[in-house]
Amino acid sequence: MCLAIPARVVEINGSNAKVDFGGTFRDVNLSLVEAKKGDYVLVHAGYAIQVMDEKEANETLKLWEEMLGK
Repeated sequence: MCLAIPARVVEINGSNAKVDFGGTFRDVNLSLVEAKKGDYVLVHAGYAIQVMDEKEANETLKLWEEMLGK
């Protein structure tokens, strides 16, 4: 099973971006999508694989929290 998690793009440097996973920041590769600062992206294995709208990202994050019992 593959898992992907939404994150917000906070900084872009070429084909890489710093993204925010709710307070945890990571570098991801953007070469598969056309994202801009402020966009939400679905991240899997260090790659942004889809651009999401904010509502969809927040709904997905809420489901993650429910599954993790937060």
